Amino acid sequence: MTDNITQNPEDEWQNSGLAATHLYAGALRTLHRTNPWENIPVLPQAICHLMTELWDFGFTQTQIREAFEQALVELPKYTVGEEVRP
Repeated sequence: MTDNITQNPEDEWQNSGLAATHLYAGALRTLHRTNPWENIPVLPQAICHLMTELWDFGFTQTQIREAFEQALVELPKYTVGEEVRP
């Protein structure tokens, strides 16, 4: 039924970005669950590598910092007080 509906290019662009972050998060979760080194957490290393990759791909330090700061502001709104997704 949705085959006949032409999707807005902006929606396709947004969906592409959401899909990329979803795949990245899923890969990190798998790495977290299978991590053979309990003393070396996956997430801090991954976020550090993400920041350096963003910088290597041309984002500015300011853009990266502001994006992480904004994400931290938004996190409590999304999690509504839960520490982990039930």
